[in-house]
Amino acid sequence: MDEVLWLHAWPGRGTPINSHYCDKDPAIPMIPLIETLPAMLRILLVFALILLVIKRKWALGHAFVLGAVSLGLVFGMTPGPMARSVLTATLDPRTLCLTIIVSLILVLSHSLEKTGQMGRLLDAYKGLVRWPKLNLVVFPALIGLLPMPGGAIFSAPMVKTLGQSHRLPGATLSFINYWYRHIWEYWWPLYPGILLTTALADIDLWQLVLVTLPLTVVAIVAGYWPLRGRIDAADHRGERHVGPFVRELTPILIVIVGGLGMGQGLFALLPPESRALTKEAGLIAALCVGIGWVWHMNRMPAKDRWGIVVQPALLKMIYMVTAILIFKGMLEDSGAVADLSREIMHWQIPLMAIAVVLPFIVGVVGGITIAFVGTTFPILITLIHALGESPMLLPYLALALVSGFTGVLLSPLHLCLLLSNAYFQTALMPVYRRMAVPLVILLGGGCLYFILLRFYLS
Repeated sequence: MDEVLWLHAWPGRGTPINSHYCDKDPAIPMIPLIETLPAMLRILLVFALILLVIKRKWALGHAFVLGAVSLGLVFGMTPGPMARSVLTATLDPRTLCLTIIVSLILVLSHSLEKTGQMGRLLDAYKGLVRWPKLNLVVFPALIGLLPMPGGAIFSAPMVKTLGQSHRLPGATLSFINYWYRHIWEYWWPLYPGILLTTALADIDLWQLVLVTLPLTVVAIVAGYWPLRGRIDAADHRGERHVGPFVRELTPILIVIVGGLGMGQGLFALLPPESRALTKEAGLIAALCVGIGWVWHMNRMPAKDRWGIVVQPALLKMIYMVTAILIFKGMLEDSGAVADLSREIMHWQIPLMAIAVVLPFIVGVVGGITIAFVGTTFPILITLIHALGESPMLLPYLALALVSGFTGVLLSPLHLCLLLSNAYFQTALMPVYRRMAVPLVILLGGGCLYFILLRFYLS
């Protein structure tokens, strides 16, 4: 197509799709074999390299930095422009805000774990509901409200205690623990994958939350399939009161309600030219208040507080998020997504197929949400804009999230799956058999939801 199509996925970084990139020096040609390959194949080769090093246990940050450098090389960028692209992505205000938010979420999560408040929260819930099936799934769901690596292991003892009284096999208990631990990841604003999606797409967090929230309902319904008819006994427990449960839940309520309220308040109070990062600022402030609440109410010693703040996991997370955004910037600045957009339009590949297949494959191979978001969403978002589908951005993001996370749930590299199976002493295949129908329902429901969203918005 001859008309100029602009890239809108990141403000200030758009480049005409049919322009010649000043970042490429004709005096320094690409590797002869590589330059003859289609852009799609070159990008897929870079993806394969990233997935290979992830499989070899490289840190995700290292994998994405290697991918960014490889992209620049196969698309003919010279060292100077590559360095400028890296610097621009690293110092972008949205990158800085995202790294701060993700770091504070980890501090809150570890603080709740270290002080024992998460355990008290689960204990306070016991007895509030007398339906055994609901009690079985609530414990992993509560743990799932906080993004902790391998978090399924925290809810496993509760699920085991309840499940044994109903004589459920280990594979079923592992499925319950694993599946319902992850029902929130399609929209819950504390998950890095959701925050990264909003940063890459330059959309409001709460818009994405509103659109993707129904996917959790699909996941809950899908997860019920292996449990149908298995549990009939009533759960007889002593009377409990809701007050202690709400009290222990207060820090999470502060973050969600306070983050939304502070963000909207700042947006309303500040002049239009100062509103760019008000939502992020509100969430940062709410996270600080929530962390302070946990530290104060639990009388956490200063030594323990400092130990949480300086833990290596925070630096690794900051590095990983920054590396993903560097990779995203290199995709645009190298002209990779522009070339790919032109090829997609020429080959007339359905955008829906791309939104399903690419995230799913990376999700299966990588086994982590932030991997498929970081690698495939920059390309998908740019294609959505280039193909004139910008009004349908949110439906496509919802579809890509559910398809990518279906792959993550299926991945044998997913830490929660491995830990849950080890705890309940069950093999992988029996759990896979219980997941087969729920995964089909989840992906099929996500596709149907996408079609309904398109029909509603068109």
